[in-house]
Amino acid sequence: MAVKHVGQMTSGAKVLVAMRTLPGDPNSALVIPTAALKQTYHDELDSLVMKDESQQAYEFATILNVRKFSDGSTMLPSLHAKGLMQKVPTSAVTMTPATTKDSWVQLDELNKIIAEQRGVGIDELAITASGKPGKTQPVANEAPATDQGVLSDADLAAQYRAQADALYKEVQQLRKQADELAPKTTAKKTAKSDA
Repeated sequence: MAVKHVGQMTSGAKVLVAMRTLPGDPNSALVIPTAALKQTYHDELDSLVMKDESQQAYEFATILNVRKFSDGSTMLPSLHAKGLMQKVPTSAVTMTPATTKDSWVQLDELNKIIAEQRGVGIDELAITASGKPGKTQPVANEAPATDQGVLSDADLAAQYRAQADALYKEVQQLRKQADELAPKTTAKKTAKSDA
């Protein structure tokens, strides 16, 4: 069975794909090379990527940004701070979107397929500040990725903001749905009925 967000580099190194494309850079992805992880992080990430919430997530980074390692650190910023994430070309990553191991596809090709299915350009697949996929332009004052391919603090901060906005909108939508199902009673209404 294929697992979403799991891939491998052309070198054969296994990776978890945190973001299939980056805002303003549709030809790059953000990956976590699993061989570089300490065993506890490896096991916890392996378990997390298999969960339904991860398999249903548009980007794995949105889950990593709200989940914690057993040491109490939030996964996404912890991985970034430890230099365990890399910005790589989408053409250097292969994925298994189907159920057989013989169906490997390069991430850049998978992104083209997803864009075609959505009726958008590849540059509109990255999560934007609105929290939804959409077209973005590179920000002129953002620092570029370092030589090791790790995102700069400015790049990661922009991604955190976009993910926080997305999560905030999701919270608002869930509260609205909950209120539609069972409206909250306020303390004032309860006090009036007691009088």
